[in-house]
Amino acid sequence: MVLLACFWKAFVASTAVATLVAGHPNPSTLPFLLDATISELSAGLEKGTFSSVDLVDAYVGRILEVNSTLHMVTEINPDAWTIAKQLDDERAAGKCRGPLHGLPILIKNNIATADLMNNTAGSYALLGAKAPRDATVATKLRKAGAIILGKTNLSQWANFRSSNSSNGWSAYGGQTYGAYYPGQDPSGSSSGSGVASSLGLAVASLGTETDGSIVSPSENNNIVGIKPTVGLTSRALVIPISEHQDTVGPMARTVKDAAHVLQVIAGPDAYDNYTQANPFNGTLPDYAKACNLDALKGKRIGVPRNYIGLLGPRDEATAPILDAFEDALKIIAEAGATIVDNTNYTAYEQYLNSSAEGIVLDADFVANLKSYLDQLTYNPTGVGSLADVRNFTQTFPPEEYPSRDTATWDESLALNFTNTSPEFWAAYQEDLYLGGAGGLLGALANYSLDAVVVPTAVASGISAIIGAPLVTVPLGFYPPNTTVQTNRRGNLNATAPNIPFGISFAGKHWSEESLIGFAYAYEQRTMTRRKSLPYILPGTELATVMG
Repeated sequence: MVLLACFWKAFVASTAVATLVAGHPNPSTLPFLLDATISELSAGLEKGTFSSVDLVDAYVGRILEVNSTLHMVTEINPDAWTIAKQLDDERAAGKCRGPLHGLPILIKNNIATADLMNNTAGSYALLGAKAPRDATVATKLRKAGAIILGKTNLSQWANFRSSNSSNGWSAYGGQTYGAYYPGQDPSGSSSGSGVASSLGLAVASLGTETDGSIVSPSENNNIVGIKPTVGLTSRALVIPISEHQDTVGPMARTVKDAAHVLQVIAGPDAYDNYTQANPFNGTLPDYAKACNLDALKGKRIGVPRNYIGLLGPRDEATAPILDAFEDALKIIAEAGATIVDNTNYTAYEQYLNSSAEGIVLDADFVANLKSYLDQLTYNPTGVGSLADVRNFTQTFPPEEYPSRDTATWDESLALNFTNTSPEFWAAYQEDLYLGGAGGLLGALANYSLDAVVVPTAVASGISAIIGAPLVTVPLGFYPPNTTVQTNRRGNLNATAPNIPFGISFAGKHWSEESLIGFAYAYEQRTMTRRKSLPYILPGTELATVMG
């Protein structure tokens, strides 16, 4: 892992220059970075209150304060200051590329960048490897004027390696912790992105999801996460699990900020044929404009009670979520929606007993990982297949095998077929039924619903198997008297006082515009994110770096 402290000298030198130029700013005119929004930061840049270089200085300072404790950032982009200066110069010359111009964003360490940063999925097997170009979503961020500030830690291989590892752990990045309780499970696999956005270490971050990896760390870190329809955002040069379920999405502190980021990264890409199914004929919906306080008015929102049963029986761990969810339904109704209860999924029992998703992911991973590895222009360890990666992992001590096993890969390789086989097709068709006519899509059609709403803890699976979208928003926090419960490995606190949880809006394919509106209307009536603070907070602010 790159030692972030090596950036301290450059950081100090840069902040000294900022101080000499800016003098002593009035802190009351500067947004506080824990909750600063895209619109607030853009306005400050436009007025010349601070610069993009100042933002890079401040965010890097915040990262350096907490990273040795929480381990959410694996690398800082050494080019960030140069890029920020170029974008400041553009703005001074009258050019603004859009809402993200000059704003730092962190991206998950499975999204390739053709620069000095690594793209490892948290494994030493890919340390030093080079991709032929930026991932398409990274290219789109740069084109929009965003500064890619660094890479965030993740559950290694996007949580697709072990049966006994822990959320947020990777050999390359160490163990990420959440910021709302000491030793908190950050959830995964976009663990670092969730923690970083929550603490205001960048204006937003990118995560990836196959089944839960955006929405789950978003809920556990008190932020908004948008898991887009598979194909709305490109997966080109993103280290894959499954072409049928992988998607890239924003993780931010507000719905509108997440919508702004989605606007930039969405759209067709010649390198990802799934994006050609985009139905918008070259003009995407205006996702930020969808943030309307009246978006829920007149809408029918379903509550699939049998699916919510995945949460488990009512006990100390589930009662706070269930109670907060019932309160949320009242708020949604007060916002003008009709709550349609018991919109149950007809194939729910079959879904519980199905192994189809596992087969799809296992078969896809063997083929899709090889496809990514084949594109590398430099591959110092020479891994060219899943079998090679498994062998490296089992023989390279920092990968912590067998303490953290390779059970998922063992299962994938034992299939002895890939995603072109009849066996794969049968499993995939089963998924499409369980999430479609027998699940989410069936409920939407049968009850004439605009969306369903569920606790985020159970939201991801039914949408994942059909590649449909989700938006999660903060719902609440565990109360002070909560008994601490650890994860299965025993190294993280999974349930504890102050740990956040969320609520998710789910809909049909390509319905992000509506879901964003519903989530915004709920968010603005509750502002749950601001009802509790992390136990650890960085102190660096714009005023700090500007003198």
